Amino acid sequence: MTASIPAQAQRAGLDASPATQTRIWDLPTRVFHWALAVAVIAQIATGFGGAMEWHFRIGYALLALLLFRIAWGFVGGRWSRFSSFLYSPRSLRDYLRGRAPPDHLVGHSPLGALSVFALLLLLAVQVATGLVSDDEIAASGPLAQFVPGAIVSAATYWHAMIGKWIVIGLASLHVLAVLFYVGVRRQRLVRPMITGDKRLPDGGTAPSRDDAASRLLAMAVFAACAAFATWIASLRP
Repeated sequence: MTASIPAQAQRAGLDASPATQTRIWDLPTRVFHWALAVAVIAQIATGFGGAMEWHFRIGYALLALLLFRIAWGFVGGRWSRFSSFLYSPRSLRDYLRGRAPPDHLVGHSPLGALSVFALLLLLAVQVATGLVSDDEIAASGPLAQFVPGAIVSAATYWHAMIGKWIVIGLASLHVLAVLFYVGVRRQRLVRPMITGDKRLPDGGTAPSRDDAASRLLAMAVFAACAAFATWIASLRP
């Protein structure tokens, strides 16, 4: 579909009549989303609170979650796959001008996709630097022993002095953007990430697969990711 959509339709979140509830976010994606939010908040709290053992444990959980989301971006439901929200600069420009095609407003919008990729990349960098950090007092990442000291020093500085503030800033911006779209533009963003469904025009949108087989696959994928994160944790001196 390439036709433009009126601005008021964007504000309404593609609500139309007749319309039906369509499964957009599969259960594994929804669980990941809220688990990641809790983990990030817990990481920030334990980092500032000095609870380093819990900081490490939650960091390993974050590693497992990020690995799962990367894998699920290729084998997950229709609207959870990266291919569904890889947009060109022109698509982002059209969206910002209120001329996005309807299918760009179903899952992650071009601006939302940019936020998702930025958060995933930044969190991956933060986790990676944490794994090779060493404060030379009591906290040493499990992989610090395997890399040169110069890399350990640079990673430690980034993780403790720069990266955490960027994470806080980007996460805050993400929340503010959601509040803006919900409160000002009247788009329903939170409820679909809880129920999985969006109210969309009949027959115009292919739903995401979200059956028992898909959920079993997600459990197997996450189990593999968690096993890898557990192995990484076991390398800590």
